[in-house]
Amino acid sequence: MNRLKIGVIFGGSSEEHFVSVKSAQEVAKNLSTDIYEPYWVGITQSGAWKLCDLPGADWENGRARPVVLSPDRSVHGLLVLEQGRCETIRLDLVLPVLHGTLGEDGAVQGLLELSGIPYAGCDIQSSALCMDKSLTYTVARSAGIATPDFRVVTGNGKADAGRLPYPVFVKPARSGSSFGVSKVAGAEGLPSALDAARQYDSKVLIEEAVDGHEVGCAILEGPSTLTAGEVDRVALSHGFFRIHQEDSPETGSENSTFIVPADISEASRRLVRESAKTVYRALGCQGLARVDMFLKEDGQVVLNEVNTLPGLTSYSRYPRMMAAAGLPLSDVIDRLVSVTLHRKKR
Repeated sequence: MNRLKIGVIFGGSSEEHFVSVKSAQEVAKNLSTDIYEPYWVGITQSGAWKLCDLPGADWENGRARPVVLSPDRSVHGLLVLEQGRCETIRLDLVLPVLHGTLGEDGAVQGLLELSGIPYAGCDIQSSALCMDKSLTYTVARSAGIATPDFRVVTGNGKADAGRLPYPVFVKPARSGSSFGVSKVAGAEGLPSALDAARQYDSKVLIEEAVDGHEVGCAILEGPSTLTAGEVDRVALSHGFFRIHQEDSPETGSENSTFIVPADISEASRRLVRESAKTVYRALGCQGLARVDMFLKEDGQVVLNEVNTLPGLTSYSRYPRMMAAAGLPLSDVIDRLVSVTLHRKKR
């Protein structure tokens, strides 16, 4: 049987570059080479594309060769550039393992649409919607899902600091993870929080702090139904949940641990799962997503954010939730590939 030629794109020029590399390393451990013939395409922090043997620690050097993804549908794959020659590699499918800006916001999805190559995960529209938290909230509200109250500050605009319902969170509207996020207790802290968020995006979200448990639900698409992983709960030791900013993130968050399955009632777990599926459908997601929410003391679920390309590292929440539901990462990858190819046939 011919193996499927699958391009795995990782790295990228966003602030989540190193997390993406670690996600690709975990994918490499769980990608069956009996079924797939993988082509590892790493994007450096400066934006150079390189074809490498594996996403190891030294992937940028060694035998890595310059490569581009051709937007020409007749090529349907990669152009490998070396010593004045151009080799073409036709791909059956692309698995983006990119997080944050230019990977999770519809940018690379647009290039893949031009190329005509089937790709796993959300399309341009749903990627862009989910990346922009203000748009995510607007669409979720229309589907009957509660969200925090929020306001948007663009450019060098200012917020009326005296009229905000402190505490509030100030965050980049279109950025990944917790980069640039601040919790502000009073008006005096607002200017520096806006400056911190603007390092990552010119559009800033100011939203009310929701009092409740932080919970998450991993969603995986099948040919005819959605599978929800086990719900998890973020257990905080102090402060607010921060991830991917520690010196050694493999050891976990500096102030959080994850309880899987979440230590909440079965009724609450069902509500979180159904709410996550509602959000997934309302935003037009495809393939996979992780929906993060708050569970309030009165049992209400409030949306936090949607990750369309969640981390797949050994310490990431998405694979933990799926594994707890009986789906190891190797099975998740197989299902992603299957549903992507199934969608192509329709």
